[in-house]
Amino acid sequence: GGSGQYAKVIGYIEPLPEGTTGKEGKVITYEFVNDVIGTNIPSEYIQSCAKGFEDATKRGGMIGAQVQGLRVVLQDGQSHSVDSSDLAFRTAAASALRSVMKNAGPAILEPIMSIEVTAPSEFQGTIVGGLNKRMGLIQSSSMNDDGSGSIVKADIPLAQMFGYSTDLRSCTQGKGEFTMEYKDHQSVTKDAQEKLVREYQQTKGENQKKA
Repeated sequence: GGSGQYAKVIGYIEPLPEGTTGKEGKVITYEFVNDVIGTNIPSEYIQSCAKGFEDATKRGGMIGAQVQGLRVVLQDGQSHSVDSSDLAFRTAAASALRSVMKNAGPAILEPIMSIEVTAPSEFQGTIVGGLNKRMGLIQSSSMNDDGSGSIVKADIPLAQMFGYSTDLRSCTQGKGEFTMEYKDHQSVTKDAQEKLVREYQQTKGENQKKA
């Protein structure tokens, strides 16, 4: 007695190329594509599917962070004249995406910063060594025209920059300065990813026990 909740969605996911822009010309990190032909999914439920997919991207399964770099393509599905609803399709879409993302080789991303460090030339080696210890990737290391000052450019994870200002002042006798700006997001190392996932699952389990 009474209506149930029936919905079926069929489609696929693929990486969204970096720098992809949306209708307004702005760079996007997630895209939903409706490739449904016919009425297996009635048109009034397409938006429900879109909302469900978006729900699933807001909290990824690895560490609960937002999912980026993803294109979801809806191709087909099934509905029932009595048992289908907005909620059924939204739930089915979210569940389907969460399930398939687990097997898609997801990676945890972290923000990478471009940093430029200036200091007297005698500290150049010390600066390069310090950035290497912080997982920095040196892009260039040069002297100014008269050889009195050095300029070191590197790409470095934002997480590695905490405390750098103090360290730089200390190792350059207060004569070193740096500027920093966002470059992009890149995958963390395999060891770091495993550690982050382990910590998230542990915290998640503890919160569930409290609840």
